[in-house]
Amino acid sequence: MQVSFTAAEVAAIIQPKAARGFTSETIRGLAALAEATSGELSFLGNAKYKGEVAGTGASIVLLPVDYVGEPKSNQLFLLTENPSVALARICARIELALWPRPEPGIHPSAAVDPGAQVARSATIGPLCVVESGAIISERAHLQAQVFVGRNAVISEDCWLMPGSVVATECSLGKRVRLQPGAIVGADGFGYEFVHGRHEKIPQVGIVVLGDDVEVGANSTLDRARFSRTVVGEGTKIDNLVQIGHNVVIGRHCLLVSQVGISGSTTLEDYVVLGGQVGVGGHIKIGKGTKAGGQAGITTDVSAGSFINGTPAIPYLLERRIAVLQQRLPDLFKRVDSLEEQLREAKMSSS
Repeated sequence: MQVSFTAAEVAAIIQPKAARGFTSETIRGLAALAEATSGELSFLGNAKYKGEVAGTGASIVLLPVDYVGEPKSNQLFLLTENPSVALARICARIELALWPRPEPGIHPSAAVDPGAQVARSATIGPLCVVESGAIISERAHLQAQVFVGRNAVISEDCWLMPGSVVATECSLGKRVRLQPGAIVGADGFGYEFVHGRHEKIPQVGIVVLGDDVEVGANSTLDRARFSRTVVGEGTKIDNLVQIGHNVVIGRHCLLVSQVGISGSTTLEDYVVLGGQVGVGGHIKIGKGTKAGGQAGITTDVSAGSFINGTPAIPYLLERRIAVLQQRLPDLFKRVDSLEEQLREAKMSSS
């Protein structure tokens, strides 16, 4: 990673609320507080690491506006409302250099059906397949080995990374990003048990992704049995997530790695599901709900809930139960002791 920012350039990008100190160093890299040396930029994104700021060797440190402390010689503190967001602004500039968009056009090895519509400003990379009726909109970028099925729609400024799939009739909104191996429109998992056999139920619906949705590597969004599987605007899906057929996900939800959502379930807006959360089918999770990692959700959840455990219950109750579970061995010993005392008392009285 090649980085080169002057202090003035860093300040221009993040627009800090205030600054303390000065550095003449050019920023050539990013590093954690404890590891950073001269010529590197670091940040305080978690109060847990506040004690490391005083000893950091970073030339520039991004800090919250309420940080109390002075920089060392040839060191610059930039104070901002959210140092993590400020760092993201820097990383966005680096990303442009790491993954520059190639010139628009269709690579000679790509297979694009004559019936597909490809915008002049779009890029179709090596070994891509674009089937008949597909629409590839302005500034869409398909990297190597992307498959776009018949009549699928890829809207403006989408970025589809290697090996991703948008199957027949499925649709991506603007600025959607698919990480490598993401699958939009695999068959939903549906079978009927008929005469001793599992008979496949055809899955003839589609998947629709709203604007600014991101789907992580090797995640799968199943097409609906009929109608649509939907992911709302701004929702972010991590790696290795499974979304079943006819699921409806609201706006700006966060689904962390290995989440699994069964068919016909609805997530309202701003739901957050931690890693490995499992969600049953045909239920509704209310707006703003947060579920801790490995929670198992089997019933409807009211808006604004904070839940944990399997089956999922209110977070604070689940934590109390977890503490009590650790005391069960001692409790059983006490019960055994009391039973022994009762037996001895009975024997003495008889």
